[in-house]
Amino acid sequence: MKYLMWVGMNGLLFLQAQYILIPMDETQTQHLRAYGLVYGLLLRGVPVDWLLNYRGGSFAFLETGWARAELERREIHHQSLSMTEYGELLHNIARPEVNMDVVRLEKAPRVAVYAPKSAEPWDDAVQLVLLYAEIPYDVIYDDEILSGKLTEYDWLHLHHEDFTGQYGKFFTFRDKPWYKAMVKELTTIAARWGYTRVPDLKLAVVKKLREWVLNGGFLFAMCSATDTYDIALAAEGVDIVGEIYDGTPADPLSNTKLRYNNCIAFHNFTLRLNPYDYEFSDIDTGERRRHIREEQDYFTLREFSAKWDPIPSMLCQNHRSVIKGFYGQTTGYEMFLLQPHVVVMGECTALSEARYIHGVLGRGFWTFYGGHDPEDYQHFVEEPPTDVSKYPTSPGYRLILNNVLFPAAKRKKMKT
Repeated sequence: MKYLMWVGMNGLLFLQAQYILIPMDETQTQHLRAYGLVYGLLLRGVPVDWLLNYRGGSFAFLETGWARAELERREIHHQSLSMTEYGELLHNIARPEVNMDVVRLEKAPRVAVYAPKSAEPWDDAVQLVLLYAEIPYDVIYDDEILSGKLTEYDWLHLHHEDFTGQYGKFFTFRDKPWYKAMVKELTTIAARWGYTRVPDLKLAVVKKLREWVLNGGFLFAMCSATDTYDIALAAEGVDIVGEIYDGTPADPLSNTKLRYNNCIAFHNFTLRLNPYDYEFSDIDTGERRRHIREEQDYFTLREFSAKWDPIPSMLCQNHRSVIKGFYGQTTGYEMFLLQPHVVVMGECTALSEARYIHGVLGRGFWTFYGGHDPEDYQHFVEEPPTDVSKYPTSPGYRLILNNVLFPAAKRKKMKT
């Protein structure tokens, strides 16, 4: 137990230190900035308790001068608790009949975003929310991955990416400057590493990413970076890319040659070999869900046992259990194409569609989140980026930030 010491006229008097509680329920007005404050505390060596399922997944820590100033600057709702009050709170959370638990966050994870250096005609929700929350990160791409720099990081987000090497199947935009720049950047990187085809470059990157996760990395991906990751692994040694992208025709028997045992999340899927088709495979549910109107588009977070399933519990902490849906090039995942070990954390039961999934790979973990931007229902190419300051309490963005803090959790609490 820690104490603050004050020297008075009658000798030494000891005053109990105060705990700060950041409630993350509906009373909070700056959910996203709270994550940044927690990250800042971890950077400064201050441990933080994550109170799973208590008031939306609240945070608690010993008061510091830096935290007090930052709470005011960031306008984060908070309250002070004495050591006795906090002890009573922990006692109540520990009761076996209560679906709550405490996970200690100890060290700020080193964060990176996998994204090209050239400008793209779309935004990245993860980078936007990291900037708003004031969580520092580095941008790395193929050169850094292949040169081994990935080992410097604990957590990696895969930005909107096509790991099949088909340039996102955006051939209709081939005359746009951004498309030409993308092709030039990728072909240059491929040549630098001795590859004549971009698909071969991307396969090498995907295999490096898998090795990193196996050794303990935390991988997070959204939109097309999720399904094309597994597609690239399954198609190793098979030409699945149309002639308009690599100069050679795709193997018409590709779907009979896929090796699903290479994949980490999906199996038994069928590729869409038409090079002009915007979809990569039948993993994505995007086309068959077109009849759903925006106001009816929601997915539900599953409830997990905080004491026995702390990992999915952490990743699902939220003040809402029903989350607004949003589109991406890859929006949702067909349930019957998920491997048996995959944990579905968010789903649209009416469509038998998974939106938020998680799994273990070796010593590491991965999370796939369907869609492009939680606060932009149907983001189009060349549209301006989302102004995150308009959505400081976004439940959809909270799921991203749960994943950012996840590697900070004390490992001995990790049950799988």
